[in-house]
Amino acid sequence: MPSAIKKSSIHVLDLLLVFIPVSVAFFYTNVHPALTFIASAAGIVGVSHLIIHATGIIAQRTSTTISALINTTFGNIIEFILAIFALRAGLVDMVRSSMIGSIIISVLLLIGVSMFFGGLKYKEQKFNQESAGVSSTMLIIVVVGLALPSMYNLLKDEPAPAMSLAVSVVLTIVYVLGLLYMLVTHKHLFPTKQSMWEPTAYPWSFPISIALLLLAVGLGAFMSYILVETVTPLVNTVGLTERFVGLVFVALLTNIPEHITAVNYARKNNMTMSLEIGMSSALQIALFVMPVLVLLSPVIMGGTLDLVFSPFSLIALVMTAMIANYISTDGVCHWLEGVQLIAVYLLIAIAFFFI
Repeated sequence: MPSAIKKSSIHVLDLLLVFIPVSVAFFYTNVHPALTFIASAAGIVGVSHLIIHATGIIAQRTSTTISALINTTFGNIIEFILAIFALRAGLVDMVRSSMIGSIIISVLLLIGVSMFFGGLKYKEQKFNQESAGVSSTMLIIVVVGLALPSMYNLLKDEPAPAMSLAVSVVLTIVYVLGLLYMLVTHKHLFPTKQSMWEPTAYPWSFPISIALLLLAVGLGAFMSYILVETVTPLVNTVGLTERFVGLVFVALLTNIPEHITAVNYARKNNMTMSLEIGMSSALQIALFVMPVLVLLSPVIMGGTLDLVFSPFSLIALVMTAMIANYISTDGVCHWLEGVQLIAVYLLIAIAFFFI
């Protein structure tokens, strides 16, 4: 066992931590914003991977309920911090797009890639229909909640801050009750919740894991600040829009470690866990991170963050919810289904590149 730990003690994503000092050097020496953006993004991926390992060790040594609370708090902490810096910088469109992008990526790309690589090893893979069905229903609730302020804005041609706040409160309550359903009243339907993290080979003690978790969050916050500061110069220099940067780059870089974990589970013929990772991440963004940002926006930016999205964003979200609902119907998947999910994500990304 010690030799196994020694062999796997360094993960390829851990090497990306070297980009933390690199991005700091680039930022304070005014290197081209594109290079600074790439370096800070790589540092964020490395930090996100470190957070996954630290929370994994902590969660495995606590109860199921505490583990779920840890996942709720730190599962998307970097994305939450990045969104706060972006809101303070006035990059509201990027924040909205990154939230939608995270939902789409978690359901389409993460699950699609997992189905594809798992399907290359196994002809067909089965998963828990019950948990997938509950998650897909939650996504439909998300679509309804996020569509209403947008429809109000379309009909009245005015912002919908009060409605956005009310919707955020309802979505947050639904998220909390969903956790109660999965962890207390119907936990027998979600056995994978008790093993949400892969066993880690890192021989960290419990106190060291907590210290590393806090350090990683601090480093992630600094990397997020640097990345946000380079977005506007990058957009002006390269010609990309805030929406495209948020939907594709920002949403993807904070989810790369989860993609790798989900693929590893799929390759072990545990497609239930892969779907759980993707769906849980999407719902955490939609029902927790986004509503909390709206509720805190008066403090962060001096005004309410409206849940008013572009028609393309809503269409993409509706298609994602429909596909998630379809996935949960039969409880069986294969590699071609994964290709189809990946293709839908690429089509959405292409559409956002041109609008």
